[in-house]
Amino acid sequence: MERSDKTILHAGVSLDGSLFIQGIIIGLTLAVPVGPISLLCIHRSVADGRLHGIVSGIGVASADSFYAAVSFLGLTIISGLILSYQFFFRFLAGVVLIFVGIRVFWSLPAIASARTGHETYLKDYLSTAAIAIANPLTLLFFMVIVPGFGVVIHGNSVLSAVEFVSGVFFGSVVWWVLLCGSVGTVRTRISGENLGLINRVSGILISCFGAGMLLLLVITTSPVG
Repeated sequence: MERSDKTILHAGVSLDGSLFIQGIIIGLTLAVPVGPISLLCIHRSVADGRLHGIVSGIGVASADSFYAAVSFLGLTIISGLILSYQFFFRFLAGVVLIFVGIRVFWSLPAIASARTGHETYLKDYLSTAAIAIANPLTLLFFMVIVPGFGVVIHGNSVLSAVEFVSGVFFGSVVWWVLLCGSVGTVRTRISGENLGLINRVSGILISCFGAGMLLLLVITTSPVG
């Protein structure tokens, strides 16, 4: 059944609404929940400064925008390829998160490690973008939620895609600026001992997320019976 332009859709969003606004809503929906990448961005904001955290968040926003584009434009070849190799991507993401968590756990507090310098902004960006892209569950999210918002309709143009994907990117970036900016603001008030504790807790949680991802992967791919 074809959808009418006046049909009221999930969350009260309709087809005649702005695709940019819809994209912002979905971008925020993806970014706000606390997960391993959020903890990593928070850690970098505390350890290296707010801009490192924000740049890391922009990497995540870029990955989300990529998947939004694939879903919106109905690029079945790309989405099919990603989903066909999702075991590999999810396994890789889980392993990377475990190692990142271990590294964060053993990292020195920012005050003690100030002489060693920080990672480059480019490395911050690429590392989080790679981890986010390696998680095909984001694509599954878009394949489910985007039709629910009514933004995937017959005859979508490139301009419509740009408007929607820009909204997703903007919404996600706004969240990372607010989150990492706020955390970075208070970092100078945190003692070296507390910074070390934050590193330990963040490292454990990030590694646990990675281990949980691998465990879920084994459970979901194991033959029944």
